[in-house]
Amino acid sequence: MSSSLQIGKLGEQIALDYLTSKGLHIIDRNFRAKYGEIDLIIKKDKKIIFVEVKTRVGDQKGKPYEAVTRNKYSHLKLAAELYVLKNKLKEYKLSVHVVSIVLTPDLKVEKIDHFEDVLL
Repeated sequence: MSSSLQIGKLGEQIALDYLTSKGLHIIDRNFRAKYGEIDLIIKKDKKIIFVEVKTRVGDQKGKPYEAVTRNKYSHLKLAAELYVLKNKLKEYKLSVHVVSIVLTPDLKVEKIDHFEDVLL
């Protein structure tokens, strides 16, 4: 079985492929701040979208999106605010999306859920 890190990286690539197929453009990935990491940062028109990707093999331990708790969201929001300040993006609207991916035991995509404009 693959490690959590490998599954996470696979999930990020699947999410990236999924989002770019929808016409969204990646501007950064794996932005790290002391508050946490932002998996993907994408741009659409005058909107910057911060994407949290959660990936699991099967859903025996719950749906991947259930791991985005208030605490996780709070850290993501702080990291996003830092990203905006560092990159002088104040003129953009901001949004948080969650991409939840369930893989089969042989690491094929079973299900992708994309939640837009998430507020907790």
